[in-house]
Amino acid sequence: MIQTYVLIAIAVAFSVMMLVLIGQKLKVAYPIFLVIAGLIISFIPGMPAFQIHPDIVFLIFLPPILFEAAWFTSWKDFWKHRKQISSMAFGLVFLTSLIIAYVSSSIIPGLTLAMGFLLGGVNSPPDAVAATSILKHLKIPQKTTTVLEGESLLNDASSLIVFKFALAAVITGNFVFKEAIGDFFVMAIMGIAIGLAIGYLFSALLRIIPSNSNIDTIITLIVPYIMYITAEHFHFSGVLAVVAGGLMMSYHSHCFLSHTTRLQAGSVWSTLIFAINAFVFILIGLELPIVIAGMKDYSIADGIKYAVIIGAAMIAIRLIYSYALAYLPRFCFKKIRLSKPKPNWKEPFVISFAAMRGVVSLAAALSIPLEMPHRDIILFVTFVIILITLVGQGLLLPTVLKWLKMEDSEKRIPHEKQEAIIQQKLKQVALEKINNDYSGELTENSLIRHQKTRLESELELLTDKFSCIDHSEHFQLAAARNREVIRDIIKLQRKELHQIRKEKKYDDAVLRNLEMQLDFDETKITGLQH
Repeated sequence: MIQTYVLIAIAVAFSVMMLVLIGQKLKVAYPIFLVIAGLIISFIPGMPAFQIHPDIVFLIFLPPILFEAAWFTSWKDFWKHRKQISSMAFGLVFLTSLIIAYVSSSIIPGLTLAMGFLLGGVNSPPDAVAATSILKHLKIPQKTTTVLEGESLLNDASSLIVFKFALAAVITGNFVFKEAIGDFFVMAIMGIAIGLAIGYLFSALLRIIPSNSNIDTIITLIVPYIMYITAEHFHFSGVLAVVAGGLMMSYHSHCFLSHTTRLQAGSVWSTLIFAINAFVFILIGLELPIVIAGMKDYSIADGIKYAVIIGAAMIAIRLIYSYALAYLPRFCFKKIRLSKPKPNWKEPFVISFAAMRGVVSLAAALSIPLEMPHRDIILFVTFVIILITLVGQGLLLPTVLKWLKMEDSEKRIPHEKQEAIIQQKLKQVALEKINNDYSGELTENSLIRHQKTRLESELELLTDKFSCIDHSEHFQLAAARNREVIRDIIKLQRKELHQIRKEKKYDDAVLRNLEMQLDFDETKITGLQH
Protein backbone atom coordinates (compact mmCIF):
# COMPACT_ATOMS: atom_id res chain seq x y z
CA MET A 1 0.00 0.00 0.00
CA ILE A 2 2.73 2.48 0.95
CA GLN A 3 4.56 1.70 -2.31
CA THR A 4 1.42 2.61 -4.28
CA TYR A 5 1.19 6.02 -2.58
CA VAL A 6 4.89 6.66 -3.18
CA LEU A 7 4.56 5.75 -6.88
CA ILE A 8 1.50 8.03 -7.23
CA ALA A 9 3.39 10.88 -5.55
CA ILE A 10 6.39 10.38 -7.87
CA ALA A 11 4.13 10.23 -10.94
CA VAL A 12 2.29 13.41 -9.93
CA ALA A 13 5.56 15.25 -9.20
CA PHE A 14 7.06 14.20 -12.54
CA SER A 15 3.88 15.13 -14.42
CA VAL A 16 3.75 18.57 -12.81
CA MET A 17 7.39 19.29 -13.68
CA MET A 18 6.82 18.19 -17.28
CA LEU A 19 3.80 20.49 -17.50
CA VAL A 20 5.89 23.38 -16.18
CA LEU A 21 8.52 22.69 -18.86
CA ILE A 22 5.82 22.67 -21.55
CA GLY A 23 4.46 25.96 -20.18
CA GLN A 24 7.94 27.50 -20.37
CA LYS A 25 8.32 26.23 -23.93
CA LEU A 26 5.00 27.85 -24.87
CA LYS A 27 6.03 31.01 -22.95
CA VAL A 28 2.99 30.82 -20.69
CA ALA A 29 3.49 31.57 -16.97
CA TYR A 30 3.38 28.27 -15.10
CA PRO A 31 0.48 29.16 -12.71
CA ILE A 32 -1.80 29.82 -15.69
CA PHE A 33 -0.64 26.76 -17.61
CA LEU A 34 -0.96 24.44 -14.59
CA VAL A 35 -4.50 25.59 -13.81
CA ILE A 36 -5.54 25.01 -17.42
CA ALA A 37 -3.77 21.61 -17.47
CA GLY A 38 -5.47 20.65 -14.20
CA LEU A 39 -8.86 21.55 -15.66
CA ILE A 40 -8.25 19.40 -18.74
CA ILE A 41 -6.92 16.48 -16.69
CA SER A 42 -9.92 16.64 -14.32
CA PHE A 43 -12.29 15.85 -17.23
CA ILE A 44 -10.42 12.70 -18.28
CA PRO A 45 -12.76 9.70 -17.67
CA GLY A 46 -11.81 7.66 -14.62
CA MET A 47 -9.62 10.38 -13.14
CA PRO A 48 -9.86 10.24 -9.33
CA ALA A 49 -11.17 13.33 -7.55
CA PHE A 50 -8.58 15.58 -5.95
CA GLN A 51 -9.51 17.93 -3.15
CA ILE A 52 -7.47 20.68 -1.47
CA HIS A 53 -7.94 20.51 2.26
CA PRO A 54 -8.03 24.09 3.65
CA ASP A 55 -5.78 23.18 6.59
CA ILE A 56 -3.08 22.02 4.17
CA VAL A 57 -3.09 25.41 2.44
CA PHE A 58 -3.31 27.53 5.59
CA LEU A 59 -0.99 25.48 7.78
CA ILE A 60 1.39 23.67 5.40
CA PHE A 61 1.62 25.87 2.30
CA LEU A 62 0.91 29.44 3.41
CA PRO A 63 3.66 30.01 6.06
CA PRO A 64 6.66 29.13 3.82
CA ILE A 65 5.21 31.02 0.83
CA LEU A 66 4.74 34.17 2.93
CA PHE A 67 8.10 33.82 4.69
CA GLU A 68 10.00 33.42 1.41
CA ALA A 69 8.18 36.40 -0.12
CA ALA A 70 8.93 38.55 2.94
CA TRP A 71 12.59 37.42 3.01
CA PHE A 72 13.24 38.62 -0.54
CA THR A 73 11.20 41.82 -0.25
CA SER A 74 13.22 45.03 -0.30
CA TRP A 75 12.56 46.66 3.07
CA LYS A 76 13.75 50.01 1.71
CA ASP A 77 11.27 49.96 -1.18
CA PHE A 78 8.53 48.48 1.03
CA TRP A 79 8.90 51.30 3.56
CA LYS A 80 9.17 53.96 0.86
CA HIS A 81 5.79 52.97 -0.61
CA ARG A 82 4.23 51.85 2.69
CA LYS A 83 1.23 54.23 2.44
CA GLN A 84 0.14 52.98 -0.96
CA ILE A 85 0.83 49.35 -0.03
CA SER A 86 -1.12 49.50 3.25
CA SER A 87 -3.98 51.37 1.60
CA MET A 88 -4.25 48.70 -1.10
CA ALA A 89 -3.80 45.81 1.33
CA PHE A 90 -6.29 46.99 3.95
CA GLY A 91 -8.48 49.78 2.62
CA LEU A 92 -9.14 48.15 -0.75
CA VAL A 93 -9.81 44.74 0.82
CA PHE A 94 -12.41 46.18 3.21
CA LEU A 95 -14.03 48.30 0.50
CA THR A 96 -14.16 45.37 -1.93
CA SER A 97 -15.67 43.08 0.70
CA LEU A 98 -18.32 45.67 1.57
CA ILE A 99 -19.40 46.43 -2.01
CA ILE A 100 -19.36 42.77 -3.05
CA ALA A 101 -21.52 41.99 -0.01
CA TYR A 102 -24.27 44.29 -1.35
CA VAL A 103 -23.81 43.25 -5.00
CA SER A 104 -23.85 39.50 -4.33
CA SER A 105 -26.74 39.61 -1.84
CA SER A 106 -28.82 41.57 -4.38
CA ILE A 107 -28.26 39.23 -7.35
CA ILE A 108 -27.99 35.77 -5.73
CA PRO A 109 -31.34 34.52 -4.41
CA GLY A 110 -31.28 33.64 -0.71
CA LEU A 111 -27.81 35.07 -0.04
CA THR A 112 -27.82 37.33 3.03
CA LEU A 113 -25.67 40.43 3.47
CA ALA A 114 -23.42 38.58 5.96
CA MET A 115 -22.89 35.76 3.43
CA GLY A 116 -22.14 38.37 0.77
CA PHE A 117 -19.55 39.89 3.07
CA LEU A 118 -18.08 36.39 3.44
CA LEU A 119 -17.90 36.04 -0.35
CA GLY A 120 -16.20 39.44 -0.60
CA GLY A 121 -13.63 38.52 2.04
CA VAL A 122 -12.84 35.27 0.25
CA ASN A 123 -12.24 36.90 -3.14
CA SER A 124 -10.63 40.22 -2.22
CA PRO A 125 -6.90 39.20 -1.98
CA PRO A 126 -4.93 38.97 -5.26
CA ASP A 127 -2.50 36.05 -5.51
CA ALA A 128 1.16 37.00 -5.08
CA VAL A 129 2.69 34.01 -6.85
CA ALA A 130 0.67 34.38 -10.03
CA ALA A 131 1.42 38.08 -10.45
CA THR A 132 5.11 37.70 -9.56
CA SER A 133 5.71 34.77 -11.91
CA ILE A 134 4.02 36.59 -14.80
CA LEU A 135 5.68 39.97 -14.17
CA LYS A 136 9.14 38.48 -13.52
CA HIS A 137 10.10 38.31 -17.20
CA LEU A 138 8.32 41.48 -18.28
CA LYS A 139 9.55 45.07 -18.37
CA ILE A 140 7.77 46.89 -15.57
CA PRO A 141 8.75 49.82 -13.32
CA GLN A 142 10.27 48.87 -9.96
CA LYS A 143 7.67 50.86 -8.01
CA THR A 144 4.78 48.92 -9.58
CA THR A 145 6.43 45.60 -8.75
CA THR A 146 7.12 46.75 -5.17
CA VAL A 147 3.50 47.81 -4.63
CA LEU A 148 2.10 44.55 -6.03
CA GLU A 149 4.47 42.36 -4.01
CA GLY A 150 4.09 44.44 -0.84
CA GLU A 151 0.31 44.41 -1.12
CA SER A 152 0.30 40.64 -1.58
CA LEU A 153 2.25 40.23 1.67
CA LEU A 154 -0.43 42.00 3.69
CA ASN A 155 -3.74 41.48 1.92
CA ASP A 156 -3.92 37.77 2.80
CA ALA A 157 -3.99 38.83 6.45
CA SER A 158 -6.67 41.51 6.00
CA SER A 159 -8.89 39.30 3.83
CA LEU A 160 -8.65 36.31 6.17
CA ILE A 161 -9.52 38.54 9.15
CA VAL A 162 -12.57 39.83 7.22
CA PHE A 163 -13.42 36.22 6.37
CA LYS A 164 -13.27 35.15 10.03
CA PHE A 165 -15.49 38.01 11.19
CA ALA A 166 -18.00 37.40 8.38
CA LEU A 167 -18.09 33.65 9.08
CA ALA A 168 -18.69 34.31 12.78
CA ALA A 169 -21.51 36.73 11.88
CA VAL A 170 -23.15 34.14 9.60
CA ILE A 171 -22.93 31.36 12.20
CA THR A 172 -23.88 33.37 15.30
CA GLY A 173 -26.02 36.07 13.73
CA ASN A 174 -24.18 38.75 15.74
CA PHE A 175 -21.93 41.45 14.35
CA VAL A 176 -20.95 44.60 16.25
CA PHE A 177 -18.94 46.97 14.05
CA LYS A 178 -17.03 48.70 16.88
CA GLU A 179 -16.02 45.37 18.42
CA ALA A 180 -14.96 44.03 15.01
CA ILE A 181 -12.71 47.06 14.37
CA GLY A 182 -11.15 46.73 17.82
CA ASP A 183 -10.62 42.99 17.40
CA PHE A 184 -9.06 43.58 13.98
CA PHE A 185 -6.39 45.92 15.35
CA VAL A 186 -5.68 43.57 18.25
CA MET A 187 -5.28 40.60 15.89
CA ALA A 188 -3.01 42.60 13.55
CA ILE A 189 -0.80 44.27 16.17
CA MET A 190 -0.40 41.16 18.32
CA GLY A 191 0.30 39.03 15.25
CA ILE A 192 3.09 41.40 14.23
CA ALA A 193 4.45 41.44 17.79
CA ILE A 194 4.55 37.62 17.97
CA GLY A 195 6.31 37.40 14.59
CA LEU A 196 8.94 39.96 15.60
CA ALA A 197 9.49 38.29 19.00
CA ILE A 198 9.96 34.81 17.53
CA GLY A 199 12.15 36.20 14.74
CA TYR A 200 14.35 38.01 17.25
CA LEU A 201 14.55 34.89 19.46
CA PHE A 202 15.74 32.63 16.64
CA SER A 203 18.08 35.30 15.27
CA ALA A 204 19.74 35.53 18.70
CA LEU A 205 19.81 31.73 19.01
CA LEU A 206 21.59 31.31 15.66
CA ARG A 207 24.01 34.10 16.52
CA ILE A 208 24.95 32.68 19.95
CA ILE A 209 24.90 28.90 19.48
CA PRO A 210 27.57 27.35 17.19
CA SER A 211 25.90 25.53 14.29
CA ASN A 212 26.44 24.64 10.64
CA SER A 213 24.72 25.42 7.36
CA ASN A 214 22.55 22.26 7.47
CA ILE A 215 21.14 23.08 10.92
CA ASP A 216 20.67 26.76 10.07
CA THR A 217 18.81 25.91 6.85
CA ILE A 218 16.43 23.53 8.66
CA ILE A 219 15.78 26.18 11.32
CA THR A 220 14.83 28.71 8.63
CA LEU A 221 12.29 26.15 7.37
CA ILE A 222 10.84 25.65 10.86
CA VAL A 223 10.61 29.30 11.95
CA PRO A 224 7.64 30.39 9.74
CA TYR A 225 5.53 27.50 11.06
CA ILE A 226 6.33 28.42 14.67
CA MET A 227 5.37 32.05 13.97
CA TYR A 228 2.12 31.11 12.24
CA ILE A 229 0.98 28.42 14.68
CA THR A 230 1.83 30.52 17.76
CA ALA A 231 -0.10 33.55 16.50
CA GLU A 232 -3.11 31.47 15.40
CA HIS A 233 -3.12 29.59 18.73
CA PHE A 234 -3.75 32.87 20.52
CA HIS A 235 -6.31 33.90 17.84
CA PHE A 236 -4.10 36.57 16.31
CA SER A 237 -3.02 37.00 12.67
CA GLY A 238 -0.62 34.21 11.72
CA VAL A 239 -0.10 35.78 8.29
CA LEU A 240 1.12 39.10 9.73
CA ALA A 241 3.29 37.21 12.23
CA VAL A 242 5.10 35.40 9.40
CA VAL A 243 5.41 38.54 7.26
CA ALA A 244 6.75 40.72 10.11
CA GLY A 245 9.13 38.02 11.33
CA GLY A 246 10.36 37.28 7.80
CA LEU A 247 11.05 40.94 7.03
CA MET A 248 12.93 41.41 10.31
CA MET A 249 15.04 38.25 9.98
CA SER A 250 15.89 39.02 6.36
CA TYR A 251 17.05 42.54 7.22
CA HIS A 252 19.37 41.23 9.96
CA SER A 253 20.37 37.94 8.27
CA HIS A 254 23.99 39.06 7.85
CA CYS A 255 24.32 39.01 11.65
CA PHE A 256 23.40 35.35 12.21
CA LEU A 257 23.75 33.45 8.91
CA SER A 258 27.10 32.38 7.48
CA HIS A 259 27.93 32.68 3.78
CA THR A 260 27.49 28.91 3.28
CA THR A 261 24.08 29.00 4.97
CA ARG A 262 22.89 31.87 2.78
CA LEU A 263 23.91 30.00 -0.38
CA GLN A 264 22.50 26.67 0.77
CA ALA A 265 19.29 28.02 2.29
CA GLY A 266 18.64 30.15 -0.80
CA SER A 267 18.77 27.09 -3.06
CA VAL A 268 16.63 24.97 -0.71
CA TRP A 269 13.99 27.68 -0.33
CA SER A 270 13.87 28.35 -4.07
CA THR A 271 13.21 24.69 -4.86
CA LEU A 272 10.71 24.25 -2.02
CA ILE A 273 8.59 27.29 -2.92
CA PHE A 274 8.60 26.41 -6.61
CA ALA A 275 7.38 22.87 -5.81
CA ILE A 276 4.65 24.13 -3.45
CA ASN A 277 3.37 26.68 -5.96
CA ALA A 278 3.41 24.19 -8.82
CA PHE A 279 1.39 21.61 -6.89
CA VAL A 280 -1.06 24.20 -5.57
CA PHE A 281 -1.91 25.62 -8.99
CA ILE A 282 -2.49 22.27 -10.65
CA LEU A 283 -4.67 21.24 -7.69
CA ILE A 284 -6.82 24.33 -8.30
CA GLY A 285 -7.56 23.01 -11.78
CA LEU A 286 -8.16 19.46 -10.53
CA GLU A 287 -10.66 20.79 -7.97
CA LEU A 288 -13.32 21.65 -10.59
CA PRO A 289 -15.28 18.32 -10.57
CA ILE A 290 -15.72 18.52 -6.78
CA VAL A 291 -16.85 22.15 -7.00
CA ILE A 292 -19.40 21.31 -9.73
CA ALA A 293 -20.58 18.21 -7.82
CA GLY A 294 -21.38 20.46 -4.85
CA MET A 295 -23.75 22.65 -6.89
CA LYS A 296 -27.22 21.62 -5.66
CA ASP A 297 -29.39 24.70 -5.25
CA TYR A 298 -28.19 26.60 -8.33
CA SER A 299 -27.55 25.77 -11.97
CA ILE A 300 -24.05 26.02 -13.43
CA ALA A 301 -25.23 28.71 -15.87
CA ASP A 302 -26.57 30.82 -13.01
CA GLY A 303 -23.32 30.33 -11.08
CA ILE A 304 -21.26 31.49 -14.05
CA LYS A 305 -23.53 34.54 -14.49
CA TYR A 306 -23.16 35.53 -10.84
CA ALA A 307 -19.38 35.02 -10.97
CA VAL A 308 -19.00 37.18 -14.10
CA ILE A 309 -21.02 40.03 -12.55
CA ILE A 310 -19.17 39.86 -9.21
CA GLY A 311 -15.79 39.44 -10.92
CA ALA A 312 -16.45 42.47 -13.14
CA ALA A 313 -17.48 44.48 -10.07
CA MET A 314 -14.27 43.51 -8.27
CA ILE A 315 -12.12 44.53 -11.24
CA ALA A 316 -13.99 47.86 -11.52
CA ILE A 317 -13.63 48.55 -7.78
CA ARG A 318 -9.90 47.96 -7.88
CA LEU A 319 -9.49 50.10 -11.00
CA ILE A 320 -11.43 53.05 -9.52
CA TYR A 321 -9.68 52.71 -6.16
CA SER A 322 -6.21 52.62 -7.76
CA TYR A 323 -6.85 55.81 -9.75
CA ALA A 324 -8.44 57.54 -6.75
CA LEU A 325 -5.40 56.63 -4.64
CA ALA A 326 -3.07 58.06 -7.29
CA TYR A 327 -4.92 61.30 -8.11
CA LEU A 328 -7.24 62.19 -5.21
CA PRO A 329 -4.50 63.26 -2.74
CA ARG A 330 -3.08 65.62 -5.41
CA PHE A 331 -6.52 67.09 -5.95
CA CYS A 332 -7.12 67.62 -2.23
CA PHE A 333 -3.69 68.82 -1.05
CA LYS A 334 -1.66 71.57 -2.71
CA LYS A 335 1.49 70.45 -0.85
CA ILE A 336 1.40 67.10 -2.67
CA ARG A 337 0.89 68.83 -6.04
CA LEU A 338 3.97 70.97 -5.46
CA SER A 339 6.26 68.32 -3.95
CA LYS A 340 5.50 65.20 -5.99
CA PRO A 341 5.46 64.62 -9.77
CA LYS A 342 2.22 63.93 -11.57
CA PRO A 343 1.32 60.21 -11.45
CA ASN A 344 1.62 58.10 -14.57
CA TRP A 345 -1.87 56.96 -15.58
CA LYS A 346 -0.48 53.61 -16.71
CA GLU A 347 0.69 52.53 -13.25
CA PRO A 348 -2.77 52.30 -11.57
CA PHE A 349 -4.04 50.42 -14.61
CA VAL A 350 -1.30 47.78 -14.38
CA ILE A 351 -1.72 47.49 -10.59
CA SER A 352 -5.43 46.86 -11.19
CA PHE A 353 -4.97 44.46 -14.11
CA ALA A 354 -2.34 42.34 -12.33
CA ALA A 355 -4.72 41.43 -9.48
CA MET A 356 -5.26 37.71 -10.04
CA ARG A 357 -6.96 35.50 -7.45
CA GLY A 358 -5.48 32.17 -6.42
CA VAL A 359 -5.09 29.48 -3.81
CA VAL A 360 -5.81 31.57 -0.68
CA SER A 361 -9.24 32.49 -2.05
CA LEU A 362 -10.05 28.86 -2.88
CA ALA A 363 -8.76 27.57 0.47
CA ALA A 364 -10.85 30.14 2.36
CA ALA A 365 -13.98 29.15 0.41
CA LEU A 366 -13.32 25.44 1.05
CA SER A 367 -12.95 26.10 4.78
CA ILE A 368 -16.58 27.30 5.03
CA PRO A 369 -18.48 24.70 7.14
CA LEU A 370 -20.33 22.12 5.08
CA GLU A 371 -23.62 22.74 6.89
CA MET A 372 -23.65 26.47 6.12
CA PRO A 373 -26.39 27.40 3.62
CA HIS A 374 -25.36 28.59 0.15
CA ARG A 375 -21.82 27.25 0.62
CA ASP A 376 -21.99 25.65 -2.84
CA ILE A 377 -22.64 28.90 -4.72
CA ILE A 378 -19.94 30.78 -2.77
CA LEU A 379 -17.44 28.05 -3.63
CA PHE A 380 -18.45 27.91 -7.31
CA VAL A 381 -18.39 31.71 -7.75
CA THR A 382 -14.94 31.82 -6.11
CA PHE A 383 -13.63 29.14 -8.47
CA VAL A 384 -14.93 30.91 -11.59
CA ILE A 385 -13.50 34.27 -10.42
CA ILE A 386 -10.11 32.57 -9.98
CA LEU A 387 -10.35 31.32 -13.57
CA ILE A 388 -11.45 34.71 -14.92
CA THR A 389 -8.67 36.64 -13.20
CA LEU A 390 -5.86 34.09 -13.28
CA VAL A 391 -6.32 32.70 -16.79
CA GLY A 392 -8.07 35.64 -18.49
CA GLN A 393 -6.14 38.58 -17.04
CA GLY A 394 -2.97 36.53 -16.68
CA LEU A 395 -2.83 35.67 -20.39
CA LEU A 396 -3.67 39.25 -21.42
CA LEU A 397 -1.24 40.95 -19.03
CA PRO A 398 1.94 40.56 -21.18
CA THR A 399 0.06 41.99 -24.19
CA VAL A 400 -1.28 44.89 -22.10
CA LEU A 401 2.21 45.71 -20.82
CA LYS A 402 3.65 45.68 -24.35
CA TRP A 403 0.84 47.98 -25.49
CA LEU A 404 1.38 50.42 -22.61
CA LYS A 405 5.19 50.53 -23.02
CA MET A 406 5.69 51.59 -19.43
CA GLU A 407 8.84 53.41 -18.44
CA ASP A 408 10.20 53.81 -14.94
CA SER A 409 9.39 57.36 -13.78
CA GLU A 410 11.87 57.12 -10.90
CA LYS A 411 15.39 58.01 -11.98
CA ARG A 412 17.44 55.08 -10.77
CA ILE A 413 21.14 54.46 -11.15
CA PRO A 414 21.58 51.52 -13.57
CA HIS A 415 22.17 48.24 -11.74
CA GLU A 416 25.54 47.80 -13.43
CA LYS A 417 26.71 51.16 -12.10
CA GLN A 418 25.30 50.49 -8.61
CA GLU A 419 27.19 47.20 -8.53
CA ALA A 420 30.40 48.86 -9.72
CA ILE A 421 30.12 51.61 -7.06
CA ILE A 422 29.62 49.08 -4.26
CA GLN A 423 32.43 46.86 -5.56
CA GLN A 424 34.74 49.87 -5.61
CA LYS A 425 33.93 50.68 -1.98
CA LEU A 426 34.46 47.07 -0.88
CA LYS A 427 37.80 46.78 -2.68
CA GLN A 428 38.98 50.14 -1.31
CA VAL A 429 38.21 48.97 2.23
CA ALA A 430 40.09 45.71 1.58
CA LEU A 431 43.11 47.55 0.15
CA GLU A 432 43.22 49.92 3.13
CA LYS A 433 43.07 46.91 5.47
CA ILE A 434 46.10 45.32 3.79
CA ASN A 435 48.07 48.58 3.77
CA ASN A 436 47.30 49.40 7.41
CA ASP A 437 47.40 45.99 9.12
CA TYR A 438 49.59 43.80 6.93
CA SER A 439 52.10 46.22 5.38
CA GLY A 440 54.98 44.54 7.23
CA GLU A 441 54.21 41.18 5.62
CA LEU A 442 54.05 42.44 2.03
CA THR A 443 57.77 41.96 1.43
CA GLU A 444 57.87 38.54 3.12
CA ASN A 445 54.62 36.94 2.00
CA SER A 446 54.17 36.91 -1.76
CA LEU A 447 50.56 35.68 -1.48
CA ILE A 448 49.52 38.76 0.53
CA ARG A 449 51.43 40.93 -1.95
CA HIS A 450 49.51 39.23 -4.74
CA GLN A 451 46.21 40.10 -3.01
CA LYS A 452 47.23 43.77 -2.89
CA THR A 453 48.23 43.77 -6.55
CA ARG A 454 44.97 42.08 -7.53
CA LEU A 455 42.88 44.64 -5.63
CA GLU A 456 44.76 47.53 -7.22
CA SER A 457 44.24 46.04 -10.70
CA GLU A 458 40.53 45.50 -10.05
CA LEU A 459 40.13 49.10 -8.87
CA GLU A 460 41.72 50.30 -12.12
CA LEU A 461 39.33 48.10 -14.10
CA LEU A 462 36.36 49.54 -12.19
CA THR A 463 37.51 53.07 -13.05
CA ASP A 464 37.49 52.07 -16.73
CA LYS A 465 34.04 50.51 -16.26
CA PHE A 466 32.66 53.76 -14.82
CA SER A 467 33.94 55.62 -17.87
CA CYS A 468 32.30 53.05 -20.15
CA ILE A 469 28.95 53.26 -18.33
CA ASP A 470 28.87 57.07 -18.27
CA HIS A 471 30.02 57.78 -21.81
CA SER A 472 28.96 54.82 -23.92
CA GLU A 473 25.57 55.15 -25.64
CA HIS A 474 25.53 51.42 -26.28
CA PHE A 475 26.63 50.21 -22.86
CA GLN A 476 23.73 47.76 -22.46
CA LEU A 477 24.58 46.07 -25.76
CA ALA A 478 28.28 46.00 -24.88
CA ALA A 479 27.53 44.59 -21.41
CA ALA A 480 25.28 41.90 -22.86
CA ARG A 481 27.95 40.92 -25.37
CA ASN A 482 30.55 40.81 -22.60
CA ARG A 483 28.35 38.44 -20.60
CA GLU A 484 28.04 36.17 -23.65
CA VAL A 485 31.84 36.10 -24.02
CA ILE A 486 32.33 35.26 -20.32
CA ARG A 487 29.78 32.44 -20.49
CA ASP A 488 31.47 31.09 -23.62
CA ILE A 489 34.82 31.12 -21.81
CA ILE A 490 33.35 29.37 -18.76
CA LYS A 491 31.77 26.75 -21.02
CA LEU A 492 35.21 26.07 -22.54
CA GLN A 493 36.78 25.88 -19.06
CA ARG A 494 34.18 23.33 -17.98
CA LYS A 495 34.95 21.26 -21.05
CA GLU A 496 38.67 21.42 -20.24
CA LEU A 497 37.96 20.47 -16.64
CA HIS A 498 36.07 17.42 -17.90
CA GLN A 499 39.10 16.39 -19.97
CA ILE A 500 41.38 16.86 -16.94
CA ARG A 501 39.08 14.61 -14.91
CA LYS A 502 39.58 11.85 -17.52
CA GLU A 503 43.34 11.97 -16.94
CA LYS A 504 42.77 10.73 -13.36
CA LYS A 505 45.77 12.66 -12.08
CA TYR A 506 43.95 14.93 -9.65
CA ASP A 507 41.66 14.34 -6.68
CA ASP A 508 37.91 14.54 -7.29
CA ALA A 509 37.51 16.90 -4.32
CA VAL A 510 39.85 19.43 -5.98
CA LEU A 511 38.03 19.13 -9.30
CA ARG A 512 34.62 19.57 -7.64
CA ASN A 513 35.82 22.72 -5.85
CA LEU A 514 37.08 24.19 -9.12
CA GLU A 515 33.82 23.29 -10.86
CA MET A 516 31.89 25.01 -8.07
CA GLN A 517 34.06 28.09 -8.54
CA LEU A 518 33.11 28.16 -12.22
CA ASP A 519 29.45 27.91 -11.16
CA PHE A 520 29.90 30.92 -8.87
CA ASP A 521 31.65 32.86 -11.64
CA GLU A 522 28.73 32.20 -13.99
CA THR A 523 26.20 33.09 -11.31
CA LYS A 524 27.85 36.53 -10.98
CA ILE A 525 26.79 37.40 -14.51
CA THR A 526 23.51 35.47 -14.83
CA GLY A 527 22.12 35.66 -11.32
CA LEU A 528 20.20 32.79 -9.75
CA GLN A 529 17.88 31.57 -12.48
CA HIS A 530 14.75 29.84 -11.23
